[in-house]
Amino acid sequence: MSRTTTLTVRIGGALSDFVSTNVGDDGSYENVSEYIRDLIRRDKERAEQEAFTRLKAELSLAFAAPEDTYQPLSAAEVIARNRS
Repeated sequence: MSRTTTLTVRIGGALSDFVSTNVGDDGSYENVSEYIRDLIRRDKERAEQEAFTRLKAELSLAFAAPEDTYQPLSAAEVIARNRS
């Protein structure tokens, strides 16, 4: 189930001016809410991409390691290690 949260954000000066240029008839967004939602979506995508990149790097290191350095782990050990 989706939940809606109302947020109040105060900005002024150059940030307010910048938002104003991106919203309305001359901007890319119809209203400030649409603009903020898009910014949040982009930031979420960036964070997910960074996490995926870190995972790929870790997997590359793991697969490049010599086989005799591998240690068997149970699922519980893997879960416990990743929680810390």
